[in-house]
Amino acid sequence: MISLVSFSIWCVLLLGVGLGWVVSDPQINLLNQGCSQYNATSFSVFNRNLNATFVDLRAQLTSNNYFATAQQADGTDPVYAMAQCRNYLSNSDCIACFDSAAARIRNCSAANGARVIYDGCFLRYESNNFYSQGTLEGNFGICGNQTASSAAATGFESSGQALLQDLKVATPRINGFFAAITKEVVVGNGVGQIVYGVAQCAGTVDRQGCQDCLDVAYNNIEKCLPSTEGRAIDAGCFLRYSEEAFFADNQTTNILPFLKEGGSSRTRAIIGGVVGGVSLLLIIIALLVWFRLRRKQTATTRGNILEATELQGPVNYSYRDLKTATKNFSEENKLGEGGFGDVYKGILKNGKIVAVKRLAISASRRAKADFEGEVKLISNVHHRNLIRLLGCSSNGPELILVYEYMPNSSLDKFLFGNYSPCQA
Repeated sequence: MISLVSFSIWCVLLLGVGLGWVVSDPQINLLNQGCSQYNATSFSVFNRNLNATFVDLRAQLTSNNYFATAQQADGTDPVYAMAQCRNYLSNSDCIACFDSAAARIRNCSAANGARVIYDGCFLRYESNNFYSQGTLEGNFGICGNQTASSAAATGFESSGQALLQDLKVATPRINGFFAAITKEVVVGNGVGQIVYGVAQCAGTVDRQGCQDCLDVAYNNIEKCLPSTEGRAIDAGCFLRYSEEAFFADNQTTNILPFLKEGGSSRTRAIIGGVVGGVSLLLIIIALLVWFRLRRKQTATTRGNILEATELQGPVNYSYRDLKTATKNFSEENKLGEGGFGDVYKGILKNGKIVAVKRLAISASRRAKADFEGEVKLISNVHHRNLIRLLGCSSNGPELILVYEYMPNSSLDKFLFGNYSPCQA
């Protein structure tokens, strides 16, 4: 038997629906998260900068913005941060989504890069400026586990493809790079259901960057059809469709003017088909082959769009920059000597302190090739008891290794062999 209290609650909910009240939903269904394998140089400085960026981001979002960036470059551990909510969220839901992402991303502790992606928003920070990044290796799609019924599968797939195609074309042309639309699914002689879709690009990418990102997202999400929902995630864009309404009907975007931009695509297609049908067919075949090869090449990196330091591999430093950083390899910057060369303290242009080792070996073409291969191999080895190799320089008159700087007289023990991790 239904209690009086329960009955009252249901009455209030039904009344709210009837009056058009908006039910709060920050959409914090977790889609992706990740932490950099590298830690900040100084946790206290880094944490202070990170806190400042989060306060700045939240203040911007509170001002009814859906996109915000903030940066703090105090000290040797700068922080660049970005947050974005889906435009159909209320301001309170946007803030709730951001707060949840900020709390979750704290689990990365001192990692110098991290991201959290929800259905309703995303939050990302790095030690380097990443604002212009659109599509990167590691982009991926997420497909639902339910498929449209056999009677509606064909109609749902064709309607879903049309919806995603329209979003891909129109969104880069819209100010703010956001669009939410619906499509009717025709089953037999009538409309069976509605499919909902949304596309969004980061506010700091340009139009071409948004277009390139959504092109890749479309390829990742199209394979989900006729699944009843799908999502595509990349560094600079987000694409989603579903048979379930995840935004209100009055929040749809009129994309028709943006589909017609530049003239009738239908007319251009007919003319192009008559004049260059054979050439167009060859181009399509070439593109299909290229996409297939590209997917095979990037298959091992899917699922990680952090693109922080560990994804960039060893840095190829300029010999001139290293020479400047060490004050022309001066004696006052010299940290020690070893059998394979001298080591100097260097301060890079961004303020980061490093240890620069000049190798006492020939810089011949063969030596450079072997040297670069070894650097790539060593730079992928990470352990808390091992000094980290940041990169190298092989474009000058000598070969140089750049290491993480370790203060308090510990660096020379690693570089010159006086330290053993097996010692008590």
